[in-house]
Amino acid sequence: MFPPAHTADEHGVVGIGADVDSGTLLGAYRTGMFPMPLEPGGPMAWWSPDPRGVLHPGDLSVSRSLRSSCRGYEIRVDTAFEDVLVGCADPSRGQGWIDERIIDAYQQLHTLGWAHSVEAWDDKGLAGGLYGVAIGGLFAGESMFHQRTDASKAALVGLVNILGDGPNRLIDVQWCTEHLAGLGAIEIPRDGYLAVLPDLIGADGPSWPPMGG
Repeated sequence: MFPPAHTADEHGVVGIGADVDSGTLLGAYRTGMFPMPLEPGGPMAWWSPDPRGVLHPGDLSVSRSLRSSCRGYEIRVDTAFEDVLVGCADPSRGQGWIDERIIDAYQQLHTLGWAHSVEAWDDKGLAGGLYGVAIGGLFAGESMFHQRTDASKAALVGLVNILGDGPNRLIDVQWCTEHLAGLGAIEIPRDGYLAVLPDLIGADGPSWPPMGG
């Protein structure tokens, strides 16, 4: 259905169009691509950037202050998936790429057991979190948000605790921003990412808590 990921243009775009049905999305992740509209409300594009931002779970950098912040949050999994999506889609964040197509598509993936949210809660409620798609040992991170200090970082720590630091474990962060680099993310060549992808998705994945647990 898709052209090969290594045929992406200089911006990392492999192709434009297609639906975001669950089968289409899973096929994209398994071949090294992810969806994001070219512009808010615009055509859906399928991306495979070069270089690719990744985080090896064992390389997560947890500062003393972050470790202290984590003690103020309870980490939960898949108890508020839709709320995490909505938080990530908040238009006041100035990104605007998570539209109704994306929300509906990932809710369906969540219902099927492929998409997960990792959430940081405090006494005021949901403080932040992240969501993404888990296939074998790969966690394809899509977005994260926070309403209180370090809440999204605490969720990332929680994700790493779920994944563990064994072989064939990787978090795909798509693009390595300065924020993510400060947490231990690095850039690797696209060809390198595509080379390890089959072993990642073919590996036995971590044990995710029961839905809503």
